[in-house]
Amino acid sequence: MANKAETFLFYLGHPAHYHNVSVVIKQLSAKGFRVVIVARGKDVLFDLLEGLPYEIIYLKPRKGKSKLALVKTILFREFVLFRLALKYRPKMLIGTDIVIAHIGKIINIPSVILNEDDAKEVPFLAKYGFKYATAVFSPNSCDITPYNNKVAYQGYHELAYLHPNYFTPDKSKVSELVKDDEDYFILRFAELTAHHDEGKNGIDLVIAKKLIKLLSPFGRVYITSERKLETELESYRIHIQPKNIHHALFYAKMYIGDSQTMAAEAAVLGTPSVRFNDFVGRLGYLEELEHKYRLTVGVPTNNPDLLFSRIETLLNNKNLEGDFKQRKELMLRDTIDVAELWTKYFIENRKK
Repeated sequence: MANKAETFLFYLGHPAHYHNVSVVIKQLSAKGFRVVIVARGKDVLFDLLEGLPYEIIYLKPRKGKSKLALVKTILFREFVLFRLALKYRPKMLIGTDIVIAHIGKIINIPSVILNEDDAKEVPFLAKYGFKYATAVFSPNSCDITPYNNKVAYQGYHELAYLHPNYFTPDKSKVSELVKDDEDYFILRFAELTAHHDEGKNGIDLVIAKKLIKLLSPFGRVYITSERKLETELESYRIHIQPKNIHHALFYAKMYIGDSQTMAAEAAVLGTPSVRFNDFVGRLGYLEELEHKYRLTVGVPTNNPDLLFSRIETLLNNKNLEGDFKQRKELMLRDTIDVAELWTKYFIENRKK
């Protein structure tokens, strides 16, 4: 049993970040370590953290989208994290933010950035984060060149919490979505406001309405959205506890959205996954899930007709569920228990 004074500090800036480390946090706590969570307001993140038996420090989200606003909020996070690091003296700082690496350097604490995006697609994080981190955890399929501090593994972030070792689908948690065993679809609209999202497009109102018209004859349509929904789409909003979204995703007939993370989540769960955004063809882990395992389909935003065509092809597949289940099993045979790897690394490489 570890000394309970030994602390790991996690910085979370997005709901996906909580999911990434939720199992790892439980494993560390079970081994006697203290966990401190520093969370920044984003979408349903605070809802996911509610009731957790860990110390949580909430940070307000930044105001404004200008570069000056970005710099100001980063400096504020640096200041807050510096004070917290001095207070708790953690054995390691873990997260997806550049401030993790900076504070780690300043006070000589190991820092680990959890990353699934190729360096060229997140240049700000790479230049100001990867460069100073002790380690960058990334899948084999992810290229973080020219940085050589990568801890590579055969798997995906999503397998750190959706691996069968940790996730068991429970239909009772989504009973309100299933009416007389009718099929349903999940549409996801990302906010696309991060610095690496600048100039990137996704599903707009026109395309959303066409998707609903196409899918409705085959089942119910539910929408989960980071951004504010237009009035005519509000009636499709999914009403479910945020912690149950992966159960909903597992039982869905299909996922369609402009979020990379949820597309990958659907893929590793074996749910047919279609993503429509300007990152298609640019992220190694999704390219692997698409072209090696055929668990997701990517369509660039300059070809909306192809989006509808690909969806129709999937809908016309009479053995859609069986095909994707087989592909998922092949993927699982090739990949590892990511949470187990992360937990072991954190413990073995904490500063003595």
